[in-house]
Amino acid sequence: MKELHQIAKAITIALVIFSIGVTGFMMLEGWSFSDSTYMTSITLSTVGFMEIHELSSAGRIFIQLLIFLGAGYYLYLASVIIGSVVEGEMQSILGRKRLDQRIKKLKNQYIGCGYGRIGRTLCSLLREETNEVVVIEKDPELIDILIKDKTHYLHGDASDEDLLQKAGIGKASFIVAALATDTANVFLVLTARQLNPDIFIMARASNPKVKDKLMVAGANIVESPYDVGALSMGLRLLRPSVSSFLNIALSRKKEGIQIEELFVSKDSKYTNVMLKDSGIRQDFNLIIISIKKASGEMLFNPSFLTLIESNDTVIAMGQTKDLEKFSKALNPEAA
Repeated sequence: MKELHQIAKAITIALVIFSIGVTGFMMLEGWSFSDSTYMTSITLSTVGFMEIHELSSAGRIFIQLLIFLGAGYYLYLASVIIGSVVEGEMQSILGRKRLDQRIKKLKNQYIGCGYGRIGRTLCSLLREETNEVVVIEKDPELIDILIKDKTHYLHGDASDEDLLQKAGIGKASFIVAALATDTANVFLVLTARQLNPDIFIMARASNPKVKDKLMVAGANIVESPYDVGALSMGLRLLRPSVSSFLNIALSRKKEGIQIEELFVSKDSKYTNVMLKDSGIRQDFNLIIISIKKASGEMLFNPSFLTLIESNDTVIAMGQTKDLEKFSKALNPEAA
């Protein structure tokens, strides 16, 4: 807005000076509008053409004043242009420093490597749950999109150790390797695992043959967008009602039915309580689909005698507001 105001001001000044020149020649010399316009143009532009008519003494004084006005205007215009450039660079530098400071303060963040179609969609989902997301992107054309999406970002090669350190890989909990090529993802996984042996790594694989290489390199999970997309399309064809239900349940809309996984802390009043005695259905109007035990065992459609224990993960389905209330009851420390 400030730049537009300065440009508008410069145009206004130019029009005022030009109008003064035309009016002055018409009044002092009695010239026509066409002759006065032409004379004003060559005077302000300092082209150096000779006068089209003989000038009077008053006209000579006026033309000198007009030259000084023109010179002053061009100095002002130069200051506006230089000021805009310098100010823009300063804002860019200061903005980058502020962003780096915010990235330094992040803890247990998600690091996304690559902001193409898959990376952007994934980061959009993550930002619905947390602001602790940092993206490393090499393509300069995608930086404007990152700024528009208000996402923490670093510009450069995601496999660069210094850049990964700057993104906070040492204290990050998750990293997603979603670069354009499988080779780049393998190298990124190797580098990330070396820098943080405990970080959880999800990697993208375009070629099914690369999945094993990514697992050996250190990835915890390897996903193929093509396999997931084909499975989704097949489910829509063969089980359209099931597909529609899952789309609704797995959507991130604030209103409506959702499926969530909820951690059970030792301080919860539901710890060491059987499902039949918990009153979850009555109090929260939720359906318990599964319970994942701390050992990793998954209990699907748990019976009413199933015991809810500390460090379990309850997978429940219901309204968003009810799931949020239940989450606070299962893990009061995080509330």
